[in-house]
Amino acid sequence: MSRIIVIALNTFKENLRDKILYNLVFFGLLLIGSSILLSTLTMGEQAKIIQDIGLASINLFGVIIAIFVGIGLVSKEIEKRTIYTILAKPVQRYQFLLGRYCGLALILLVNTAIMVVGFFFILLVGKISLGSGLIKAISLIYIELLVIVAVAVMFSSFTTPTLSASFTLAIYVIGHLTADLRVLGAKLQNELTKGILDG
Repeated sequence: MSRIIVIALNTFKENLRDKILYNLVFFGLLLIGSSILLSTLTMGEQAKIIQDIGLASINLFGVIIAIFVGIGLVSKEIEKRTIYTILAKPVQRYQFLLGRYCGLALILLVNTAIMVVGFFFILLVGKISLGSGLIKAISLIYIELLVIVAVAVMFSSFTTPTLSASFTLAIYVIGHLTADLRVLGAKLQNELTKGILDG
C-alpha cells in the first residue's frame, strides 16, 4: 500500500509541473466567467444559463485534462525508460498502474476543485442559490472523469498516445450518446435500424 501511495504522490507532483494543465484550467475558468455575459442575452433564464455553462465547462475541460494526462501515463515512462527502473525494484505492475491512477485522480480532484470554486464564485456574484442538485451534478462529473482516466490509462498501457486518445474519446462519446440512440431507435419505424440502435 505504501508503494502505491508513493507512486501516486510522485505522479501528482510530476503532473503539477505541466503548464498545459494550468492553461486548460484557466480557459475553463474563463468560460465559466463568460457565462455571466452570455446570460445577459437571454431573458428570464440567467440562472439556468450560468449553471448550464458552468457545469458544461467543468465537464468539458475535465474530460480534456483526464484524456491528456491519462494517455501519456505509460508511454512517457517507456520513452524515458524509467518504467524499467521502477519495475526492476520490488514494485509489481498492478501497484505501478494503481499508483499512477491514484495520482491522476488526485490531479483531477485539484483541477476540478479549482474550477468548482470559480463556478461557485460566479454563482455568488450572480446571486444564484446553490442547490443540492448542483453538488450532485459536480460529484457525478468527477466520478465520470475518474472513469475516463481509468479508460485512458487502460488504453495507454498497450497502444500509442494517439490511439489511446482516440479510443478514450470514442468511449466518452458513445457513453453520452447511448441514451439518445435508444430514443432514436424507439422513434424509427424501420425494424432493422431499430434493432441496430437498440443493440
